[in-house]
Amino acid sequence: MTYLFPSDEWISALKEQINASPAYKESGATWEAGDVCFVVKADPKNGLSEDWYILLELYHGECREAKAAAEEQASNAAFLITASYDRWRQLFQGELDAVRAMMMGQISIKGNLGVLMKYTKAAKDLLECGGQVPSTYLGD
Repeated sequence: MTYLFPSDEWISALKEQINASPAYKESGATWEAGDVCFVVKADPKNGLSEDWYILLELYHGECREAKAAAEEQASNAAFLITASYDRWRQLFQGELDAVRAMMMGQISIKGNLGVLMKYTKAAKDLLECGGQVPSTYLGD
């Protein structure tokens, strides 16, 4: 079974992948810095009419909750990682390195970068979990 990105089903599958990942369990073992929100910008050419906010409640190498959130709720997350639909696809498919994308302005991050830089391995492991969700992308 494949899941349409983004969708509630895809987000549930992401949570399962995160919690099944020994790599993330280890790299995020000391994470106490708050929730992370993936912001997927609207992309009408691919059929995504509005922004999606994927809110992840992460703590000590686990994803306690993962859900689509309203903008108001998402804006309270400790970290907001924003990218276009195509960039998220590239990140999940391993075609784009998150740190390089940030340095090149292809993704934006709101939150304490000092803390986030200590967890670059955990961030990469999260993206890898997203890549392991059997996905169908808009525009395919």
